[in-house]
Amino acid sequence: MFTFKEALKKEPIGKASGVTGRFKIAKSDDDKRLAFGWANVSVSAAGEQLVDWHEDMIDIEELEQAAYKFVELYREGGEMHERGGCAVLIESMVFTKEKQAALGLPEGTVPEGWWIGFYVTDDDVWEKVKSGEYPMFSIEGEAIREPVEEPTEPAEA
Repeated sequence: MFTFKEALKKEPIGKASGVTGRFKIAKSDDDKRLAFGWANVSVSAAGEQLVDWHEDMIDIEELEQAAYKFVELYREGGEMHERGGCAVLIESMVFTKEKQAALGLPEGTVPEGWWIGFYVTDDDVWEKVKSGEYPMFSIEGEAIREPVEEPTEPAEA
């Protein structure tokens, strides 16, 4: 297990993903105002559970259910968790092991996580995405924190 910050320094998260080193917004043509990237990654392509900026972990099953609820009920992007109405969701895919297998993606090429795309409607926010001031997505939600025990090393005989 490693932290999200450590993951930013690691090698590419997946050879086929095109993401190298950082979980960042990978935007398309500036005229289209489209931003794509990982909303959250639960497990790296190498199979390691990730810990986010707030030292939380989200199991892929929980992330998947949260993503479905977001798509069903909201579909709106905001700015820094302060105001909404800045973007509209245009793409959403939760990559579980089962879905990766169904898509024919070899194991270990992409992480288990939630990939999203937004059409950015707000001019100011779009300028911040283009300039790199807003380099990644941040999901907002509520959960009950549950402590996780670190695995113990087996005793030597």
